[in-house]
Amino acid sequence: MRRPLAILAGVLLTGALTLPASAADGNEDFTIKDPRITESSGLAASRQHPGIYWTHNDQDEGAYLYAVDSSTGETVATITMTGVGTPRDVEAISMGPDNQLYVGDIGDNDGVEWPYVWVYRLPEPKTLKDQSVRATQYVVKYSDGTRDAESLVVHPKTGRVYIIDKQEDGGHLYESPAELSPSGTNVFKPVAPVDLWATDAAFSPDGKTLAVRGYFGGIAYDWNGGRLKRLERISVPLGQGESISYSPDGTKIMLGSEGAGSAVVAKDAPGGSGSSDSSSGSGSSASSDDGGGGMGGDIKVGAVAVVVACVVVFGLRRLLRRG
Repeated sequence: MRRPLAILAGVLLTGALTLPASAADGNEDFTIKDPRITESSGLAASRQHPGIYWTHNDQDEGAYLYAVDSSTGETVATITMTGVGTPRDVEAISMGPDNQLYVGDIGDNDGVEWPYVWVYRLPEPKTLKDQSVRATQYVVKYSDGTRDAESLVVHPKTGRVYIIDKQEDGGHLYESPAELSPSGTNVFKPVAPVDLWATDAAFSPDGKTLAVRGYFGGIAYDWNGGRLKRLERISVPLGQGESISYSPDGTKIMLGSEGAGSAVVAKDAPGGSGSSDSSSGSGSSASSDDGGGGMGGDIKVGAVAVVVACVVVFGLRRLLRRG
């Protein structure tokens, strides 16, 4: 009976030690390796594909989105958006309800002063492969004139779209109409000041926190129904910081930058908030007692599983000896 016991022990120990790694869930640092991605300006965590982050260049030769596997840094799918014309300055990407990706072609930093900008919406593909996906294009104007902006967010509960304009002395949060119209002009109105030269923003998966980043720092706000309340500062890595996203489970914020081979740095989510719930569709709520989502929880679970496996094998040996 030694061999069956050995096999059983191996199976139990393998199951105990084969635990979900935080890297596989998209909660750890990674480096974008695709040589085509030299101006990663937005970042959005997938809800259907664990560990996948969507990104894009500022200006590309086409309407491309890239699905990057955070466990390897490699691009696993390139999406070509159709039905949107030629993008001008794509600066942001956000995941909305029902696995809908929103892309902000909202940059205007060359003094051009576009009379309008665009927002694209498309379903996140269920299968990760190179493919074309038809997107809906929305024309956007601001109620108080032209703006340069790099931050677009979609509330994970309501689906409402928001843009933060980019100004050195601080900008404003602009709110879309209740529903975007693909045939008319969508006028965004300022609803709250933002005390930052904003380069990107992201909602926590539960929609309760808005994290805004700039080149030199960031701010976490209590969403408070759009009446922003400042919570705390966010430290950011040095460099041309262009993107921010929450991890799928909301325990981390992911901070990206431009440049070839750019790094995405994971930091604990501000205030310990942002963990998802079953209704948000943003991932599992796996927060642990020590802050959640880290390797500490995995090690504890692994240790318990190994002890259980050893006890089972030892007990079986005693029973077989008695028999």
